[in-house]
Amino acid sequence: MATKDPREEGRSVGGPPQWTTREERVSAVEAAIQVAIRRGDFDDLPGAGKPLEGLDRPLEDDWWIRRKIETENLTGIAPPALALRVEHRAMAETLDLLAREEEVREHVADFNRRVRRARMQLEGGPPVVTPLLDADAEVAAWRERREAAAPPAPEPAQRRWWRRA
Repeated sequence: MATKDPREEGRSVGGPPQWTTREERVSAVEAAIQVAIRRGDFDDLPGAGKPLEGLDRPLEDDWWIRRKIETENLTGIAPPALALRVEHRAMAETLDLLAREEEVREHVADFNRRVRRARMQLEGGPPVVTPLLDADAEVAAWRERREAAAPPAPEPAQRRWWRRA
């Protein structure tokens, strides 16, 4: 008895099955889903029993990439104009992490350099509307926030007349 060539049955050798009609494809996919359900592949998935997020919002053209960025907490992949806007909003918190005035000035200078470069549109993307920062004003605000956050200094102990240092 001669063996049949798999290509005659609608399948390529060593590759995925090749269906000839849409109905064959739909029935094969449905059968695979039913087998996976019986195996329990869909049990205990994250978000099971919860409503789908964002069904009430209209979809934007790039909804899928925005959702991926949010769920994966990805950074550094936005166009420079958007990344600089986000960085500008968080500038006070970033500067508060720095310990010295020189570091604050260096960070502000680096930020301003990147804003100027993005304004030249060398990387493309949306227009840059992020303002440049004044280093002196940022240092003054940094000092004020540090002083406000610092615990009050203890009152100097009064010297006793019988203690001499």
